[in-house]
Amino acid sequence: MKPANSILSAYGTTVFEVMSRLAMEHQSINLGQGFPDEDGPDDVREIAARSVIDGPNQYPPMMGIPELRQTLGEHAKRFYNLDVDWQTEIMVTSGATEALADCLFALIEPGDEVILIEPLYDSYLPIVRRAGAIPKLVRVTPPSWELDLDALEAAFSEKTKLILLNNPMNPAAKVFSRIELEGIADLLEKYNAYAVCDEVYEHIVFDSEKHISLITLPGMRERCLKIGSAGKTFSLTGWKVGYITAAPDLLGPVAKTHQFMTFTTPPNLQKAVAFGLAKGDDYYDGLAKGLEAKRDFFADGLKRIGFEVMHCAGTYFITADFRPLGLGDIDDVEACRILTLEAGVTPISVSAFYASDAPRHYVRFCFCKQQHILETALERLGNFVAERR
Repeated sequence: MKPANSILSAYGTTVFEVMSRLAMEHQSINLGQGFPDEDGPDDVREIAARSVIDGPNQYPPMMGIPELRQTLGEHAKRFYNLDVDWQTEIMVTSGATEALADCLFALIEPGDEVILIEPLYDSYLPIVRRAGAIPKLVRVTPPSWELDLDALEAAFSEKTKLILLNNPMNPAAKVFSRIELEGIADLLEKYNAYAVCDEVYEHIVFDSEKHISLITLPGMRERCLKIGSAGKTFSLTGWKVGYITAAPDLLGPVAKTHQFMTFTTPPNLQKAVAFGLAKGDDYYDGLAKGLEAKRDFFADGLKRIGFEVMHCAGTYFITADFRPLGLGDIDDVEACRILTLEAGVTPISVSAFYASDAPRHYVRFCFCKQQHILETALERLGNFVAERR
């Protein structure tokens, strides 16, 4: 038999699936995979359900239904003071991962260089490599997760086509500062490059801070493709509704990729997302504040148990150093296995988010779970550590 594609077939099963199977097998609390265990707003789901009955249920427009695209234009003005033409600068996709693939396949030519910041979401490298690009990796390092702008500039060259920027950042839970974003913007202009901005956690930022979108900085309107996700904004990750905002010259080739990938997205879900995006400030404030309270509760609990906890400025995730627990000379993969089998709580190894030479003493916990689940997880972890001491 002739071989399959050498790039994609070289990757194993995603760490999320591996750890989720292990958690199920051992009846462990799964805090590895990043999704809420409660569905989103009732009224949003009611719109989706009713729209299936009322119809239409045929192909909607390839770019997305006008109602949603118009609302996304209003969303851009409301939250970022961006004037966006919904007809030429907004497209709906079947999830943010499809949006990423559309952008990367549309913009990359074989041999282009793409800058990625580690630790990085696991789909980035496979898509970049399959598109034919050469990845150039830069790191942010715990506990501060600060971006070294000199190291970033060293990664740029005349071959740089784009940077893939995840802000707020999974798994580091970092929110990029204005100074860091201005440094990125300067480099994009200097090297005539683009930015694909994965901003799916744009409304999940804590401590009264506000998300700054790179596209709002001077000179960036024509260089950035901004990706959002209804799944994260409305705790409906299974819906897989994403969207891209970009200048017409950038969105055009991306739309041509989209037409050959999924072509369109279920119309009832699009209609419901349009309704949801128009919700008042109380919804958006409540989303961030509710998750911030869970962050504080879970982070404080991990610290009491003995973990060294990294700051979480946004997203669903907390990174923790397990070395103070006294588990011996083990790496993060083994630590996750031990915590799953012996403590009954499953995190994810942070080394899974690096291409190579990863730090091996950090694990990531997802805290967007029901309060009683978080309480039970902390109790199990506390008992486990106490017994080993």
